[in-house]
Amino acid sequence: MAISTLVVLALLLVAVVYCVQIYNALVRLRHNVARAWSNLDVALKQRHDELPKLVEVCKQYMEYERETLERVVHARGGVSEASRRGDLRALGAAETELRAGLGQLFALAENYPDLKANEHFRNLSLRVSHLEDTIADRRELYNDSVNLNNVRIEQFPDLIIARLMAARPFDLLEFTQAREDVDLKALFR
Repeated sequence: MAISTLVVLALLLVAVVYCVQIYNALVRLRHNVARAWSNLDVALKQRHDELPKLVEVCKQYMEYERETLERVVHARGGVSEASRRGDLRALGAAETELRAGLGQLFALAENYPDLKANEHFRNLSLRVSHLEDTIADRRELYNDSVNLNNVRIEQFPDLIIARLMAARPFDLLEFTQAREDVDLKALFR
């Protein structure tokens, strides 16, 4: 064999190895997004299971706050449905509504000293608050994984392999956050 043939074969081998490495990296990124979504979904389901208990405890005390309780229950259903469908835009909107409802629920609970003193309410509200923090952390991890995947499949030469394997970008999960403080006095008028 001529040296030029050996050089061509060596270059071809290097190109194949490089393409395999790109392919494997893209597969790993796709699986990281799936794992991050799964972890986020677990926390959403845990909170989904805790909310009816919290609402039920509140119902016993908050006879006049039915609208707030119904808002939380309705938003919980919206989060569940959007999560089941994998619709991240609808999930973001439902999460925003649920967070607003929970904020109002906890603010209204301040008007019910017996409710605030109820051990079951305190435990559930702490559990839901902890789950809110967990969801925020897992959403951040999910969005980081999505961003890494989306950037990588758009970069050259990775985009060539990404197109061959039909890699697709994922949507970020965004919750709109209120930019201003809640006026607690207005809630109790």
